[in-house]
Amino acid sequence: MQDSQEYKDKKAYFEKIITLYGRNVVVEILQDPDIEIHKLHLSTSNKTDGAIKTILSLAQKRDIEINYHEKNALSRISKNAKQDQGVCIDIISKSYKSASEIKEMQSFRLIALDGIHNPQNLGMIIRSCAASTLDGIILPKKNSAKISPLVIKASAGTLFKLPIYYCETLEDILKDLSDTEIYALSSHAKKSIYDIAPSEKSIFVLGNESEGVSPEVIKLCNKAIKIPMQRGVESLNVAITASLIAFMK
Repeated sequence: MQDSQEYKDKKAYFEKIITLYGRNVVVEILQDPDIEIHKLHLSTSNKTDGAIKTILSLAQKRDIEINYHEKNALSRISKNAKQDQGVCIDIISKSYKSASEIKEMQSFRLIALDGIHNPQNLGMIIRSCAASTLDGIILPKKNSAKISPLVIKASAGTLFKLPIYYCETLEDILKDLSDTEIYALSSHAKKSIYDIAPSEKSIFVLGNESEGVSPEVIKLCNKAIKIPMQRGVESLNVAITASLIAFMK
C-alpha cells in the first residue's frame, strides 16, 4: 500500500512538470524565484558565452541540477528542435493540476478549451481568465496547443496565476461530471450568454473559430449558448469570447 501511494505521489509530481525552451525564456524563468525548477537541460554543442554564460551563472546561484545532452537528445526533451536554441528547462507548475480534482470540488466556474491550437490565443485566454473570478481552465493534452514560450509571452506573465486542469481529452473529464451544467458556445444556440444564470458547478466549452466545439464534446454538453452578434458579424476570436465568458455576471 505504501509503495502504491509513493508511486501515485511521484506520478502526480512529474505530471506537474512543464518543459519550456529557448535561451531568453530560460533566463527569465531562472530570474524568477517564485518558479520552482526541476532540472535544466543544455546541449553539449553550446558555446559558454552570452546567454549560456548567464544561464549557467543563474542556475549555479539557485543550485539547480544541470544535465548535458547531445543535440538530438536535447531536441527530444524540448520537442522543438528548431527553436530550443540548445536549452530547455523543466519547471514545476503548482497551478497545473489533474482535471480529476474537479470532481471533488464543491463549486466551480471553468472554461474548457476544445481544439484551440493557436498558442497566442491560448496565452490571451489564460490572461483574461486569470484576471477574472473564474476558477480555472480545462486544457486537454490532445488536439490542443501546448504550454510553450509563445503561450507564456501572450499570457503576459499570468500563466502561473491561474489553475490549469489537464486531461488527455475533454471527453475523459466531462463524461464524469453529471451534476454540472456544461455549456457549449455555439452560434446556433437559442439562448445567449445574457439569458442564463450559471449554477454552482458550471463549465463553458469553447471550440476553435473554424469548426466550433467538436461533435464528440457537444454530446457531453447539456446546454448551448451564444454571443449575440450584430451587423452581420459571424464570429469573434476565441480569446475575445473567453474574455466575455470570464467576466460574465
